[in-house]
Amino acid sequence: MKRTIIALALLASAGAHAQENYLPGEGEGIVYFLPKTQVAVDVIATRVDFTPGEFGLYANRYLRVNNVSTQPSTEWEIKDIRIRTTGVPDSTKAYIMKLKDKSMASNIELTGQGIVKAINTTSNYKEETPDYKLEKPEKHENARKYMTEDILMAGSMAKMAELTAQEIYNIRESKNMILRGQAENMPKDGASLKLIISQLDKQERTLTQSFLGTTDKTDKVFTFYVTPEDNLKDKIVARFSSRLGVLSTENLAGEPIYISISNTSALPQPEESGKKKKKDDGVIYNIPGKARVSVSLAGKKVCDEEIQATQFGYTEVLVDGLFDKKVNTRVIFNPVTGGVAKIDKD
Repeated sequence: MKRTIIALALLASAGAHAQENYLPGEGEGIVYFLPKTQVAVDVIATRVDFTPGEFGLYANRYLRVNNVSTQPSTEWEIKDIRIRTTGVPDSTKAYIMKLKDKSMASNIELTGQGIVKAINTTSNYKEETPDYKLEKPEKHENARKYMTEDILMAGSMAKMAELTAQEIYNIRESKNMILRGQAENMPKDGASLKLIISQLDKQERTLTQSFLGTTDKTDKVFTFYVTPEDNLKDKIVARFSSRLGVLSTENLAGEPIYISISNTSALPQPEESGKKKKKDDGVIYNIPGKARVSVSLAGKKVCDEEIQATQFGYTEVLVDGLFDKKVNTRVIFNPVTGGVAKIDKD
């Protein structure tokens, strides 16, 4: 008993730091864990950065554009909120697989955290990682690259703005002349026409940004973990502020993001009849239950899904007879749910 407790303690400690699969060696038994479900809440937030243009003060005078800000600013927006499940070792479900002479179940594969993955075979299971299409800020060209010598040599900022605005109007006129077929030197083919229009568009956009400024959007993912509990109602998982972004639950500067979880498993755990099964005589695995998970912000439900949750299921036993030396039984487990993913024998 003392040796068992020490083995459990050592594996629990080492599992938190191990990165590769744990392949046990010889000994009296192999310690393994079943996983419990955690809900990962991914909050995809967008940071919007505004940088004013150097001629922002003259946007109304020369381009007739009103309400152009001349001050830099940063704001945050919620782009999406998604949920997913992950498995972590359940300290209440740690077992020892006893090594017996007549058993073929000693070839067991565990994850780096000690969760059972496979018996008598190798699992190629890889937990899916979300591939969110995150927006990144575009590279802005320096407007002075397209300014003429007269603009750059102007004696004041106001004069530079006036000449830059005139250059913008000249570019627009050139595009119109080309598109109408009235330019003196028309492009010879469609590809040349497309290239010239593209270059003129880039020059106009860059020079216009010197008046209107630029806006950059950067996406960032914030992940929070919640352990499912039956009838978990409106638990604050994080907070959000349009000025500060995604915040911890303790930061009251943000509006709360709530999560609710309810047990939706239809079938209760089956009751054993007759002689009670001896779980020490086989490999324990999970039969996961189901749960409804919803996430809400500002009174609006932004996510509502049904997931598998081991906490709302029960355990079963792969009886020891499956691993008799006369039968080569191979089992692959799902390390997220602890359920049997595949079983075959020959």
